[in-house]
Amino acid sequence: MTLSWFGIFRLGVVQMCLGAVVVLMTSTLNRLMVVELSLPAVLPGFLVALHYGVQISRPNWGFLSDTGASRRRWIVAGMALLGAGAVLAALALPVLAASFWPGLALSVLAYAAIGLGVGASGTSLLALLATATAPQRRAAAATITWAMMIGGIAATAAGVGQLLDPYSHDRLLAIVAAVAAAALALTVLATAGVERRLALPVSVAGRLRFRAGIAAIWAEPRARAFTLFVFLSMTAYFMQELIMEPFAGLVFGLTPGQTTSLSGAQNGGVLVGMLAVGAAATGLGLGSLRGWVVAGCLGSAAALAAVAAIGTAGAAHLLFPAVAVLGVFNGMFAVAAVGAMMALAGDGQARREGTRMGLWGAAQAMAAGFGGLAGAALADLLRRLMGSDAAAFEAVFLAEAALFVAAAAMAARIIGAPAPPGRTGMVPGE
Repeated sequence: MTLSWFGIFRLGVVQMCLGAVVVLMTSTLNRLMVVELSLPAVLPGFLVALHYGVQISRPNWGFLSDTGASRRRWIVAGMALLGAGAVLAALALPVLAASFWPGLALSVLAYAAIGLGVGASGTSLLALLATATAPQRRAAAATITWAMMIGGIAATAAGVGQLLDPYSHDRLLAIVAAVAAAALALTVLATAGVERRLALPVSVAGRLRFRAGIAAIWAEPRARAFTLFVFLSMTAYFMQELIMEPFAGLVFGLTPGQTTSLSGAQNGGVLVGMLAVGAAATGLGLGSLRGWVVAGCLGSAAALAAVAAIGTAGAAHLLFPAVAVLGVFNGMFAVAAVGAMMALAGDGQARREGTRMGLWGAAQAMAAGFGGLAGAALADLLRRLMGSDAAAFEAVFLAEAALFVAAAAMAARIIGAPAPPGRTGMVPGE
C-alpha cells in the first residue's frame, strides 16, 4: 500500500511543524542577537552553522530508520528534542545579555539539540515519504509537504511579528514555548498509525554496515553529482538567511516585529513559488523539473541583485516586494529540486531511501551552515572595511547571486540526464 493524498497531507503537517520552530531560531533570534544585543553577526552565524553542522549525522538517522522497526519514533523523538532546544535557545538570550560566556555555552547546547532534532525528525520523515509514496505522486508530494512547511514558516513569522512587539525576553520565551509544544502535539497526531496502515516492510539487512552502504551510494555517479549540486545550490540559498533581517534593521531601521514580518513575506513568496511549480508541473504538465530548477536559480540571482540595489538606493518602499519576489524564485527552485531528490532516493542497485535522503540532507546541512556563516562573517568584515552597511550587504547579496547562476549551470547538466548503464530509474526532468 502507498500513501493516500490525505496521508501525504498528514505527513506534511510534520514538515510544517519543523519549519515553524526552526524559523524562530534562524531568523528572529538571529536578529535579536545582532540588533537588540549588539553582538556581531558572526555569533548567530556560528550558532546556526553549529545546528547545521550537527546535521552531518543525517545519514546515520536515515540508516537507523532504514534498519529499524519504525520511522515514526525517530520523527516524534526528533521533534521533541527540537522543541527543547528552541526553548533553551530563547532562555539563553537574557543570559547572553547579562554574561557573555555562560550565555554562549547555553546557546551552543541549545543549537546542538536543535540540529540533532531536525536531523532525526526531518530525515526519517523524508525517508517515510520516499518509501510510501507512489512514484507518480512523488513530485506532487514534494510540492505539498514543502509548501506546508513554508506555510508554517510564513504563518509563524507573521504571527510572531505581531506578537513580539513590544519586545521582552519573557514575551519571546512564552511564544517559543507555545510554538514548540504545539509542534510536538501536532506531530504525534499526524503520524499516529501511518506505518501500521501501510504495513511497510522493515529491512534489517545491512545492519552494522553503515560505512559500506554510504560508500556504495557515493560510488553511484548520479547520486554523487546530485550531492555536489545540493551543496552548491544550498550554499547560495542560505547565504542571505542570517543577514536579511539584520540588513533590514541596520540599513532601513525596521523594528524586530517589522523584520520578522519581512521574513514572513519572503517565506510567503516561497510558498507561492512552490504552489506555482506544483500546479504547472504536476497538474498541467508544463515544463520539466530541470527547467524549473534553472529558472528558480536564475530568478533568485536577479532578485538578489534587486535587493542589493534597493539597499544602496535606500528605497525602503521596494524592500518588501523585492524580498517577496526573491521568495517566489527560491520556492520554484526548492520544490523542483526536492521532487528530483525524492525520485532519485529509490534509485541505484540497493534501495536505501533513508540513507540516500540522509546523505543529501547532510550535504544541505553543511551547505546551509557554511553559507549562513560565510554570509554573516562576510557582512561583518565588509561593514568594517567599507564603512557602509548598505554597500557591505550589497556585496554579499551579489556574491550569493553569482552562486545561484553557477548552480543553474550545474542543474542544466545533471538533472534529467540519462541513467548510467546498469542503473534503474532516473531523475524526472525531460
